Amino acid sequence: MTTSTPTTGLRMRGPVHGTGDQTRVVFGSTAGAVIEAYDFIGFGTAAALYFGTVFFPNEDPLMGTLASFATLGVGFIARPLGGIIGGHLGDRIGRKPVLVASLIIMGLATVLIGCLPTYAHVGVLAPALLVTIRIIQGLAYGAEWGGAILMTYEHAPWLRRGKFTGMVQAGFPVGLLLANLAFLGSVQLPDDWAWRVPFLFSAVLVIVGLVVRSKVPESPVFEEVKDSGQLVQNPIKQVLRDDWRNILRGIGLRVAETAGYAISITYMISYLHSNDLANSAQTILALCIASAIGIVATFGWGALTDRIGRRPLYLWVTIFNCAWAIPMFLLANTGLFVAVVLTVVVSYCISQNALAGAQGAWFPELFQANTRSSGASLAYQVSAMVSGLTPFLTTLLYMAFGWLGPALLFLAYSAVGLVATLVTRETWGPAERREAQRISDATPPTHGGHRQGSTTSPHTAGVMH
Repeated sequence: MTTSTPTTGLRMRGPVHGTGDQTRVVFGSTAGAVIEAYDFIGFGTAAALYFGTVFFPNEDPLMGTLASFATLGVGFIARPLGGIIGGHLGDRIGRKPVLVASLIIMGLATVLIGCLPTYAHVGVLAPALLVTIRIIQGLAYGAEWGGAILMTYEHAPWLRRGKFTGMVQAGFPVGLLLANLAFLGSVQLPDDWAWRVPFLFSAVLVIVGLVVRSKVPESPVFEEVKDSGQLVQNPIKQVLRDDWRNILRGIGLRVAETAGYAISITYMISYLHSNDLANSAQTILALCIASAIGIVATFGWGALTDRIGRRPLYLWVTIFNCAWAIPMFLLANTGLFVAVVLTVVVSYCISQNALAGAQGAWFPELFQANTRSSGASLAYQVSAMVSGLTPFLTTLLYMAFGWLGPALLFLAYSAVGLVATLVTRETWGPAERREAQRISDATPPTHGGHRQGSTTSPHTAGVMH
């Protein structure tokens, strides 16, 4: 049963104190997020450092880089379709099946990349196979995020949903760190083994992830929706009809983060390498340092939104990003290793991590529970198309305008995020936080402090959001 709190606009559903499985769920979701990020982001590192010459040999290295980044972008373009499929299934059959299936598909695709023949062996068949597998990766990654975030969000206590979803979002820098450590460790390996080994290592991570995720229970909110007969026959169609404005807002919010990351991190790797500002080992080491800090940063940013709200954090960080666009490249252009590390750390731990940390709780709160998987996944993944094409577009801008072109594009993406923030409602403002605290204080925890079931008592439940 659900009730609304119109005086505060509080929109919550599920056990106010969370479930007894909340810890297991957050670790299961985070473990899978780590593996998915390792697989998907590892491709970006390989594309920047190796694939341009291995799969797209050309007398002009810049053309090889363009082709490599185009292949990277194909995976991002496939992510919305994966989000549609995963979102639909998440709203129809549950969050957990999507989590397990996406992990298996992603793992198999990544291992296959490590086994691919190169252009030197089979000619044009090599890049064709690479593109095909990259599309499969994109489908799996597009389906995964919504399930992992919603499982965690819907099991978590109301007052700590930013903190819990921040842990899942922190799986991204963990995966990035593991991927770059793998490439850093393999950089001295002979020939193609330098890039093959990190992809083959994914098999170990997938086995561990499946063991963890197999023990994760279904979302209590989904079970409540199903038991009350509120499942929607076509959730994608309904959310597009009823909540298209929030989808557009979510896309704008995400563009500032994901497309900004594509410039400040993905493209920056190639920029530093191709302009002899840092060698491969130095670039990967800088990424490892940023990733290690980013694990704590993302979790911390998510927890901060429980205290100050989702919208204020997004507002201040998008403003900061607008101001950071030019100095970011000026700092990198010094070629000093300390400056390179500082550039990558600030770009990642503030410009990206803070926005990602806020999204984990903000995006689910924008949509109804019975179309939440579809709505959040669409908003999150459609923006990935922009992100996927950004390194390619950034390279073209660099060819035309030098480093100023990529810097201005980063500024434009940040401005889009700022506008989207201004037009998106706050879901966890002071009034909502006070009301949630009152309900939490008035509701005695069950089963040693956690509620095991999937429904809430009438006076502790919010509306379907």
